[in-house]
Parts: sequence; structure tokens; C-alpha cells
Amino acid sequence: MGRSSEILHCNMEQAMADSRHAAHPALVLFALAVGAFAIGTTEFAAMSLLPFFARDLGIDTPTAGHAISAYALGVVAGAPVIAAFGARLPRRTLLIGLMAVFAVANGLSALSPSYHWMLLFRFLSGLPHGAYFGVAALVAASLVPPERRAQAIARMFAGLTVATIIGVPVANWMGQALGWR
Repeated sequence: MGRSSEILHCNMEQAMADSRHAAHPALVLFALAVGAFAIGTTEFAAMSLLPFFARDLGIDTPTAGHAISAYALGVVAGAPVIAAFGARLPRRTLLIGLMAVFAVANGLSALSPSYHWMLLFRFLSGLPHGAYFGVAALVAASLVPPERRAQAIARMFAGLTVATIIGVPVANWMGQALGWR
């Protein structure tokens, strides 16, 4: 067994052990989908709100687009680092921690007094993104028998689909009606 197979096997074993004390699997899958919805909405809604926070922060729209790049860099930087350091944490603890960092960083993004602060907070809010989806998929798969794992993972990722179809348009409407913050 190769090193990557050993890590995956170890992580799946730990996730399965963690899930023995879990709530009803459908409730856990719903919670995972809600997390995916929040992440997806935050990631994609920023694009439609660029002109609003550009105006508010006194920058042009192309410069405001760096906020999207900052988030993407956070995703790229966060996934491997969090995977390495979070591999031995209980999955529930890791997921709660990831969503807490995500929520706090997004809240701070909305309160940013300047463009540079917003870039920092957008970067920080992107850090948990990749790790969340990896851990959430692992947890979703561990909740059900092997023949239903793909279905469980798809249900978790349905939150991302709903974010694209409903979350982003609603966030765009709210941003235009109430302000991007």
C-alpha cells in the first residue's frame, strides 16, 4: 500500500470511527450541504458585487477583482496546509473549525475599512474552502454503506449546486438592495 493509500485508509477509518457517535446521517448530510451552500454562495456572489465594493472602497472594478484572486489564493494555500495539519483531528472538530474560520473571515471582509484589509480577509476566508470539501466528502462517505457513498457525497455537493442556482442570485439581489456589506 502506497503512502497516499495509507493516508486515505487512515482518514477513512478515523472518519468512520467519528461517525459512530454522529446524529442521523440525513441530518449530518444536510449540515454538510448547508456548509457547501455557504461556501459556494460566498465564492461566486463576490463576482456580481464587485462594482459595489469597488465604489465603496474607492477603487476601480478591475482592482476590486483582486478580491476574487485573494480568495482563490486562499483556497490553493489552505487545502494542502490544512490537510497536513488537520489530518489527525476529529472530523467534526475540523469541520466546525473550518466553518468558524470561514464565517469570521467573511464577517471581517464585510467590515473591511479598506481595500487591503478586504484582500487579507478574503484570502483568510478562502483558506478553509478546499479542506472543507475534502473533509466533508470523507465524512459523507463514512455515514453510509459502501454502495451508497457516491450518493452521500453528491448530496453534500448539492449545497454547492443550490448555491449557484439560488444563493448567488439572492446574494446579488440583497447586495444591490441592501448594500454589499
